[in-house]
Formats: sequence, structure tokens, C-alpha cells
Amino acid sequence: MKSICFYPSAQRFRGLGKRIMHIVLLLTALSCCIGSLKAQQRTLLALSKKDHVLAIIDPVTFKVLARVPVGNDPHEVIASADGKTAYVSITGGGRSTEIDVIDLVAYKRLPDIDIHPLAGPHGLYFANGKLYFSAEGSKAVGAYNPVTGKLDWCMGTGQERTHMVWVSADANHIYTTNVNAGTVSILTDTLMPMGPPPGMMPPPGQGTQQQGPPPSGGMMPPPNFKPQKSWIQTVIKVSRGSEGFDVSPDEKELWTAAADDGSIAIIDLVHQQLKQTLDAKVIGANRLAFTPDGSKVLVSSLFKGELTVIDAQTHQEIKRIPIGHGGAGILVDQDGSRAFVGCTPDDHITVVNLKTLEVSGTIALGGPDGLAWAVQP
Repeated sequence: MKSICFYPSAQRFRGLGKRIMHIVLLLTALSCCIGSLKAQQRTLLALSKKDHVLAIIDPVTFKVLARVPVGNDPHEVIASADGKTAYVSITGGGRSTEIDVIDLVAYKRLPDIDIHPLAGPHGLYFANGKLYFSAEGSKAVGAYNPVTGKLDWCMGTGQERTHMVWVSADANHIYTTNVNAGTVSILTDTLMPMGPPPGMMPPPGQGTQQQGPPPSGGMMPPPNFKPQKSWIQTVIKVSRGSEGFDVSPDEKELWTAAADDGSIAIIDLVHQQLKQTLDAKVIGANRLAFTPDGSKVLVSSLFKGELTVIDAQTHQEIKRIPIGHGGAGILVDQDGSRAFVGCTPDDHITVVNLKTLEVSGTIALGGPDGLAWAVQP
């Protein structure tokens, strides 16, 4: 019997080689994606007011990885830029001077921050390497430098119950809501003009002779005068009870919801003025958040237990999603697919699918409120 051998043609070899190359490239891409996901560890931080713990949660499996004890009356939480440290405000009715520090790698509590002489820390924000916080009891905003371990800046608002805070990446713009005053403070680090303020002019016959035209306003600067930066506050009136707020992704608008009358104030941050007030009827409004693409605004209500979804462009209500008996802290997933809402009276965090606008699950936690992401490279 003759043996029959099959010899594939060169064309078939070339076709097979191309297919193998495509498979190799696909596997390489998948390997890079998996490596990237492994390199970036993301956890959900959630405060329990009832149990006085910071829960560290896997956002995929919803498994609680650790519970770290914190002080009495915890309100808000934020993570450092490297995701290795969490900060928790202990408000204490406006009398506490304590901000708790948690090691997110070892899952343990570190020495507290004492903000004295400021009091009543509440809103937290991490920007430009520093921890910014509101101080309700002092009508002020402060900054803590983790490198030096000291408070290195503060500014008074003079407004009752300075509550939540937002800081730009360069830390030159700070926004706060002042709940009882019914105002929003815009704090701007501003380069002052060359001319000194009134009263700083040198007496006649003293100082150097002016060369060229006088500075703006006709004032002549003293010798060696240099322009300086100074913080300027602009106070904008909104409805009383405005506390939860967010800044649009393009940083052109600030939206804040008022618990007292359920309205939403829209502030033009470019011209620093009230642009519009929406009669949103979100009575008991507690927190407000933009989706990452800026298309929607989410508002929680402690009174109605609903998450109200509003179109950010048309300002029309899209839907009200029942989430329990009361909604507090809101945290939107980075890809805009989900929202996590702390339902304090229900002892759980409600997970909302932002594609279908339906509740997709819950995470058990006693009296949840403040929520934040921690991302470790």
C-alpha cells in the first residue's frame, strides 16, 4: 500500500501564520488590560453612622474587605490621591476638632488630625496634595498638609454652617455651601493689581519718583512693591437648606439642592452669579452629583427616599427612582454605569444602574452616609 502524504501549500502556511499572529496580538492586548486592572486597585469607602466604622468594600463583589473603627458622629470620607489613606470628618455637632486617618493598605487607624482652633469638620476634599475641609463651628475652610503634618491655610466665610466643600485641581478655586445662611461661597486665589490699596500711598516727598504712567486707579506703589495673591470671597444667595452640591465636569456650573423648598440653584462659575433656580420639588434634598459625562444630575432625598434624575442640559426631570426610606451620600462610578446611594434609615447602600435607571442591588451597612472612591496605582 502506498502511503499518502499531504503537504500544505505555501499560501496556506501564510494564511495560518496570519491567523496565529492575530491570536498573539489579541492575547497580548488582553494581557495588558488584565495587567492594567490588576495594577489599579479600586475600593468603595462607606461610612457607617450607626456602627462608627469605615467599611472598605469591593465594588464588584460588594464584599466588605474590612471595617475600621472611627470616632463618634462620622459624616464624610475622602481618600488621598494615591488611594492609600482615608480621612473621616468627625463633626460632633460643630464642636469636634477631630479628623480620623485610616491606613487603607494595612486596614488600621492612624493618629487623628486635630484641627484646633477650628471646629466642626464636615466636608472633605483632597486636591493638590492637601486635605481641604469645612469647619462648621468656625464658619471657615481649612487645609491640612500630610507632608508637614500641620494645618497650613484657612479662610473664614462668615456664613452660618459652612458644610460641603469642592476644590479645583490647582487649589485656586474653592466652593462651599453654607446651609443655614442659604448661600454659596466662591473662594478664589487672586493676583492683586500693582497699585496698593487705599491708605498705603507713601507720604508726599517720600518714596521714589514715578517712572511712566501710574498704575491702575492712579495709585503709586511704594518702593519695591510686588503684586501679591490674596483670597477673594464671592457670596451668592440661594435657598436656605442648600448643602449637597457638585460642580459640572467642565467646571462652568455649580448645582446645589435645597432641603427646605426642594429647589436647585444653578450658579454660573465663569461670571460668578446665580444663573437659574429650578423648582425641582426635591424636598429633603441631601446630596447632588453629576454623572461623569455631565449629562445627568442625581439628587437624593432624606425625606422621600427617592433618587431624582435630571437632564443637565434641558433641566427636565427624567425619573424618580425609589431607593428606600431616605437617601444621603451619592457616589457615581467612574465609567458612569452605576450610582451608590447611602440609605441611612434602611441600613444599606442602594446600587442604581444608570443605564436602565433601576435599582440593581444593595450592600448592607448600618446607617451609611459618606461615600468615596479609593484608587491605588
